[in-house]
Amino acid sequence: MTEPREPDPLAVAVANASLLGAGYLILGRRALFWAAAVGTASLLWLTYTTAEAWCELLVVLWWAAVVAHGWWLARRHPAAGPRRGQRVLALALTVPVLAAAGWVRFDAYGIEDRVTDARADGSCRAAVDTQEGVGFRHRLLAAPVAARGDTVVEACERLDTAAGYLSGGLTGDLDMLASAFDRLGAVLDEPGNERTVGATLKRYLGRLPTDDGCRNVRIADWLRERRTGPKDLTGPASATSARIIPGALVECGDALMTDEEWADARDSYQRLLDEHPGDGRADDAREGIRKASLAIELIQVRNLLDEADSMDSGYCRNPAKYSAAPAYRKGRSGAVFVGDTEYTDKLPQEWRAATSDAALVVCTDETEAGDTVETCQYRDHKGHIGSVTFNKLAVRVKAYALRTGKLVTDRTVQIGGESCPGTLGYFGSLPPGMAVTPSDADVRDAFGPVVGR
Repeated sequence: MTEPREPDPLAVAVANASLLGAGYLILGRRALFWAAAVGTASLLWLTYTTAEAWCELLVVLWWAAVVAHGWWLARRHPAAGPRRGQRVLALALTVPVLAAAGWVRFDAYGIEDRVTDARADGSCRAAVDTQEGVGFRHRLLAAPVAARGDTVVEACERLDTAAGYLSGGLTGDLDMLASAFDRLGAVLDEPGNERTVGATLKRYLGRLPTDDGCRNVRIADWLRERRTGPKDLTGPASATSARIIPGALVECGDALMTDEEWADARDSYQRLLDEHPGDGRADDAREGIRKASLAIELIQVRNLLDEADSMDSGYCRNPAKYSAAPAYRKGRSGAVFVGDTEYTDKLPQEWRAATSDAALVVCTDETEAGDTVETCQYRDHKGHIGSVTFNKLAVRVKAYALRTGKLVTDRTVQIGGESCPGTLGYFGSLPPGMAVTPSDADVRDAFGPVVGR
């Protein structure tokens, strides 16, 4: 293009306002045209890559400088003056460019407003979906605006990661739960994220309680004990802990009862009564404590009975109660026999009872010589005649009421039996004394008064 002899300064300025350097073409300054194009492209790319407001300010200053420079150059031309054709051409070029740029920026601000509104509503999903409408044109012509939306999306992505850790916390992994709250706190520290953080936490807390009572107790305790951090996190956490802990304690106690973890079950029920005495499940907890306590008593009694192989061991040495044992009823109560059971093993089966159904625990000591029955003459293997005295069997007996663990009988019973048999078996020399030979009936007669038979 050759330099026109009559340039219109206004047309040149307007053409340069397009930031395409078209005004320099009107002036015939091709070198300036290419310089302006490179400068504009460089500034726009800088704005695109940095998304900083100062870059946009540079673009505005560059725009003003190019417009002013084109005006100044055109004014210096000797034939400068108004030219209708040039003005129409400049307007036809610049107006669409500026209108398109303005529309893109207007659209970018609209997207930003919708993203901000979505974040204010606590909806990360809506914010992310809206930000997906940002394209290359927005990032080129309104980079800082687009970048602010990217910041919201980045915060939402971090919240999504925190939500994953919160889900892990539902399995009882308290380390994951702690990590989740740390991440929530970090996002909350950044202005404008209060609603999205709150919504993320609310979704997690709304999934509590889980179907595992003991896991719920651990989670609730952790939530209650987390006293550090923003109140926007600790407040809802504490409130949720208070909401789920009473039911969790009862459910945990029930699960432990099923697993026969009696002591832990009792502690769980007792904690409900200590911390929430007015809760509607208090009666269930009291019943649970009663059952667990009885189970613990029964285990203790059974262990002591297993250890009782003499009068000075196990239950016979340290009697314990089983509160659910039946009361002693003469002629109808079953007993458990421990200690030296050589003769009590011969007692009728109907006198016996399982530990959980027995009313008495009968401890028996080793047998000793009791009252004399009679003395008889026998000839030994050498033909000598000697006397043998026969005695009853004396057995020390202690009986305890299983319901209370208290001693109800402490006596020595004597078991009678056959004496002076026609033939006497012995080793070595003729013994001076021997015990009678009791029958099952003799044993029953001796022990009957002890057990009320």
